[in-house]
Formats: sequence, structure tokens, C-alpha cells
Amino acid sequence: MRFLMKLIGLALLLASIYFFGQNIYFTTNVRPYWWRGIAADGSILFITSGILMLFVLPGQNKALGWAGIGIGILLVFLSSRAILNPTSLWQFFLSVACFIGGYQLLSTGRLKI
Repeated sequence: MRFLMKLIGLALLLASIYFFGQNIYFTTNVRPYWWRGIAADGSILFITSGILMLFVLPGQNKALGWAGIGIGILLVFLSSRAILNPTSLWQFFLSVACFIGGYQLLSTGRLKI
């Protein structure tokens, strides 16, 4: 039963990413500035290394992984290759509810409502 709850939690987390990510588009348009290509490449490297650090490093060093992910997200916006379309309040609510419920099910196996 506990495995089923964790599986449902994972499905809810993926659903929250889907609901929120419907209005985010990444483009590959060439920009006239030379540093934008470097920022786009750096964002991939920082996000990938940040996720890797979250899984590999011991508990007290996981902040390095979160910092890498944060720098990678910042570089995505600096490269101007992410387009954020407006999100409806209903989509935002559904995404946040799925994320919180999925995280609770994945980490504790039950919902605290």
C-alpha cells in the first residue's frame, strides 16, 4: 500500500510539472549577442550538474545542487530563450495542489489536509 501511495505521489508531481509547463516555451532563435549562446549552454550544464549533485552528494552538501539548479534557471532567462505565456489562476492552483499533494505522498505516504 505504501508503494502505491508513493507511485501516486510521483504521478501527481509529474502532473504538476505538466500543468505548469504548458505555458512555458523554449526557443532556439539565434540572438545577435555572443554571450547568449554561452548562457544557454551554461544553463543546461548547471541544471544537469545540479540534479546530479542532489542525488550524489551527502545530505549536508545538497545546497550545492540547489544552487546549481538556481544558476541554471537564471541563465535560461538571461539567454532570453524562455517565453512565459500567461497562466490562468485555475491552472496555477491545480499545479500547486498537485505538487504539494504529490510531494506529501512521495515523502510521507499520506496527505496532511
